[in-house]
Amino acid sequence: MPARNPAEIDTLFVNALNAGDLDALIALYEPQAALMPSPGKLVNGTAAIRDALAGFLAAKPSMSLSARTLAQAGDTALVSATWQLSLTGSDGKPATMSGTSVEVLRRQPDGRWLFAIDFPFGAAATA
Repeated sequence: MPARNPAEIDTLFVNALNAGDLDALIALYEPQAALMPSPGKLVNGTAAIRDALAGFLAAKPSMSLSARTLAQAGDTALVSATWQLSLTGSDGKPATMSGTSVEVLRRQPDGRWLFAIDFPFGAAATA
């Protein structure tokens, strides 16, 4: 099911992430989208996003979030989500993370909303 309004995309993201569905995650991004998978690292394009998210899914993450649309101008929207995540750390021990994202979405010709820019760690994280 595609996002038919900007607020839906984060729900689709968390559902796909929690299900471990890499293809459903990638389907939420424009072909040339940018993702910051970790603070200080920026990847562009769905191939690089797939690699980053595949590694992340290996940690068996479980996420919850609360999203809101901050602004919309025509076919572009600015969205933010406060999220909490638990996963298995690289040392094999449980770990938790949290943050507030900044996301730029674009409505596609078919009406779907997709990520153009996804900064899960927010504006304070620099690339």
